[in-house]
Amino acid sequence: MKCTLHPMIVLACGILLFTAGPGAAADDIAEKGRAVFKKFQHTVVTVQITIKSKISMAGRGGQSNESRQDVTGTVIDPSGLTVLSLSATDPAQLVQNMMSEDDSRFKMETELSDIKLLLEDGTEMPADVVLRDKDLDLAFIRPKAKLATPLEAADLTKSAKVDILDPIIGINRLGNAAGRSYSASLERISAIVQRPRLFYVPDVNMTTSTLGCPAVTLDGNVVGIFVMRSIKGRSGGSSMFSTQGGTYTGIIVPAEDVLKAAKQVPAGSEEKK
Repeated sequence: MKCTLHPMIVLACGILLFTAGPGAAADDIAEKGRAVFKKFQHTVVTVQITIKSKISMAGRGGQSNESRQDVTGTVIDPSGLTVLSLSATDPAQLVQNMMSEDDSRFKMETELSDIKLLLEDGTEMPADVVLRDKDLDLAFIRPKAKLATPLEAADLTKSAKVDILDPIIGINRLGNAAGRSYSASLERISAIVQRPRLFYVPDVNMTTSTLGCPAVTLDGNVVGIFVMRSIKGRSGGSSMFSTQGGTYTGIIVPAEDVLKAAKQVPAGSEEKK
């Protein structure tokens, strides 16, 4: 005996499937994102730094300034080795690249001092810069004293490559006004650049992801670190995470490149020049 469903039942089932699909997918992303957040949140630390800067123009006296700032770092080794965005700790090169040829007499010098890792339990851990990589916009710091208890670290050997529009999770630690809470943002890859080296450009939508945050896939593999890429050119015009025109844009440097740079960190406390 052949059974035929009433057309209205078929239509109703179709509507239910259509409306339930996107919501189910969103719930799945949220569930996976929360798992990634719980796995990686304690690998993200606040780094408190003091920046001494001196700005001068040819033929004029210089102006000095000192400021204390909080930046985001990602711990990549249990010993406390932490990677930051160099632009967040030393803005001199970024500012110089933003200057036009007419501003060639402008000069900015910066000095980084009094570096501290601020842990979740309130511990302030003095640290030193041990390596700078201007090409990748990376700075590596390490605690001055050997740790009694190893820190949780992101495993960069378990990395992943992503494609256009793939979802990723950016993990950050918010500022003092938000109680230094951990936060997670759902990002999308808007572009992939192959030359001069591979890097990813995140969507320009405003989120809590900041320079120094790790970018992680929904299955828990590290894509890379949020940094700033800048090139010498004409001044002005682009937003911080502009993907069109401009001389600077937020990018994600692949975990493989971060790992290669980290292997250049000297064994002692001195910074590698």
